[in-house]
Amino acid sequence: MTESISARVPEAVGRDIDFFTKQEHTDRSTFVRKLLTEAIAEKKVDYALKKYQEKEITIGKAAEMARIPLRKMIQIAADKGIPFQYSAKDLEKDIKAATL
Repeated sequence: MTESISARVPEAVGRDIDFFTKQEHTDRSTFVRKLLTEAIAEKKVDYALKKYQEKEITIGKAAEMARIPLRKMIQIAADKGIPFQYSAKDLEKDIKAATL
């Protein structure tokens, strides 16, 4: 199922979109859909990591929230210099969540 969304962008952005559609041999709609998908995925990771940093969720829950594998979330957190904060209680929560 899809949903149609329209947006107005500055002319410069439109020109950039046209440039990259030519480079990638695709149409505007496909290119914008790809950009939005990538941006939303990145935004989900950033949001989940923020919640993790604020100790509101575990790294496992952050990975689940961002819909990425735990190993990848741990790597992204490390790459961003986010300290690993994982207790025995967190492990217990993640194990319970994984077995549901």
